[in-house]
Amino acid sequence: MKKKIFIVFAVLAAAAAFFIFRPAKPVITKEARLEQKDLFVEFRETGEASPRNRLEIKPPFAGRIEEILVQEGASVKKGQIIAWMSSSERAAMIDAARAAGEEEFARWQNIYKPAPITAPMNGFIILRNKEPGQTITASDAILVMADDLIIESKIDETDLRYIKIGDTLKMSFDAYPDETFDGIVEHIAYEATVVSNVTVYAVKIRPVKKPAVFRAGMTVTITVTAESKKGAWSLPDSFITEKNGKKYITVKTENNKKASFETKEVTTGITDGKYTEILSGLKQTETAVILETKTKARAKSFMSRP
Repeated sequence: MKKKIFIVFAVLAAAAAFFIFRPAKPVITKEARLEQKDLFVEFRETGEASPRNRLEIKPPFAGRIEEILVQEGASVKKGQIIAWMSSSERAAMIDAARAAGEEEFARWQNIYKPAPITAPMNGFIILRNKEPGQTITASDAILVMADDLIIESKIDETDLRYIKIGDTLKMSFDAYPDETFDGIVEHIAYEATVVSNVTVYAVKIRPVKKPAVFRAGMTVTITVTAESKKGAWSLPDSFITEKNGKKYITVKTENNKKASFETKEVTTGITDGKYTEILSGLKQTETAVILETKTKARAKSFMSRP
């Protein structure tokens, strides 16, 4: 009797196990067909706003600054007088004349004129380094000027092939996070430098449109398009699996209204990290799917019954 009970229990257990763990039909969680997308492969570099030509304006001799005629940000023309200064000898003589009285001071002021300091080029003042009354040497910069502000970035040698003179790049300034600006590559250095053991080349970029407030030292993010393709027939990346260096997708087919699934190898092209171009292996009329089975979930639910 016990043997019969054991056999019945074993048969029931085998039937239950078969029922619980039998392969479940795959469930389609997502499906998609090829669609045309404009794909771009981009990388970003950090740059900085800096003068194209930076020039420190120093006096021809030691002496004292009498007057500075410009402020930071002022535009100046080449040859324009931007400051007056006295040599050490004139400063001593004028001070002595001032001590002698207003009439003597005025007479020597008219006889012994101060020397003008002129702008050496067209541009604008980016730094006012001294003030009237200060005594300076011939090595002291009174003012600093620039002819223009550009963006300079250090580009890794491995990315240099994606950039050429005349290219238009997208830029965003940390000071203007919600705006995008265009820039044109105007120079690529011929000599490399090494930064943190990486070989880089200096690239100069001229902003097409400048921010409302544009200052030397501003941090800029430069976006470079390494590769692009318009109207590429693509699928979302989530539909593509990879094994042993090959790419595969699952395709749904219907026979007599019954769905079956087939794994196909595909050849891929450009990808932007969200969508990938499908070059071959999938027709536009075919449907790619993502499948999911719930065998384990069913078993757990069954086993958890009281």
